[in-house]
Amino acid sequence: MTALFALATSLLWGLADFGGGLLSRRAPALTVVVVSQSIAAVVLGAVVVATGGWSEAGPRLWFAVAAGLVGPVALLSFYKALALGPMGVVSPLATLSVAVPVSVGLFLGERPGLVQVAGTAVAVAGVVLAGGPQLRSAPVQRQALLLTLVAALGFGTVFVLITEASTTVTGLFLALFVQRVTNVAAGGTALWCAVRRGTPALPGGGLPWTSLPAYGFVGLADVAANGTYAVAAQHGPVVVAAVLGSLYPVVTALAARGFLRERLRGLQAAGAGLALLGTLLLAAG
Repeated sequence: MTALFALATSLLWGLADFGGGLLSRRAPALTVVVVSQSIAAVVLGAVVVATGGWSEAGPRLWFAVAAGLVGPVALLSFYKALALGPMGVVSPLATLSVAVPVSVGLFLGERPGLVQVAGTAVAVAGVVLAGGPQLRSAPVQRQALLLTLVAALGFGTVFVLITEASTTVTGLFLALFVQRVTNVAAGGTALWCAVRRGTPALPGGGLPWTSLPAYGFVGLADVAANGTYAVAAQHGPVVVAAVLGSLYPVVTALAARGFLRERLRGLQAAGAGLALLGTLLLAAG
C-alpha cells in the first residue's frame, strides 16, 4: 500500500507541477497559487461537509495550519523557477525535498533495510542526474536554482506536517481543507501586498474563464497528492514513502518532453532510468 500510494503521489504532483509551471508562464505565479488553491478549497469544503469531517477537529489541525503557511512559499518559489528555466532541469532538483521527511523518519527510529538504502540512493541520484547536464548556469538559471532549493525545503516540511495532521480518512479531508484555506489566506495576503506595490495580479488580457479548468486541475491534483502521501507515510516506513513520493520531477520532465518538446540529454535519460531502478529496489525491499 505504501509503494502504491507514494507512486500515485509522484504522478499527481508531477502533473500538477507541470500544469502550474505552464500557467506561470502566462500569469503571475502568485495568482496561479491563489486561484488553483481556492478552487481546491471549495471542492474540499464540500467533501468535508458531505463526510462529516468537522467531527475530527482537534489539536492536530495546527499541523495543517503550519503546512498551509509553508505551502504557498514553496509553491510560489517552484512555479517561478519552472517559469524561468526548462522544466526538465528545474523539476528534478526539487527531489532534494526528500531529505526532510527521511531525516525525520531516521530521527524517529526508522531503520530501512539494505535494499531500501540502496534504492533510496539510486532513486535520489537518478532524479538529480536528470537535471545535471544544464547546470552550467546563466544568471536566470542560477535564480531558478535558488528558488528550487527554497521550494524543496518547503515541500519537505509540508510532507512532515501533513502526515501529522490526521489519523483517519475523514480527518485527512478536514486537514487538507484547513491547509488549503490557510494557503489561500496566506497567498491572498501576499497577492494583495504585491498589487499594492504595483505588481499586476492578472495577465494583460485578464484571466479567461476557459483557463479555470486548468487551474482547478493543478489545485486538485496537488491536494490529492498531499492526501496520497499522508496515507503512504501513515501505513509504511516514512523513508520509503518519501523517496517514492519524490519521483514527481521525472513525471514533470517527461510531460515537458511530451508536450513542450524539451529535449532530454543522454545523462538526463540515464537519470530517469536510475530513478526507475531505485523505485523497483524500494518496492522490492
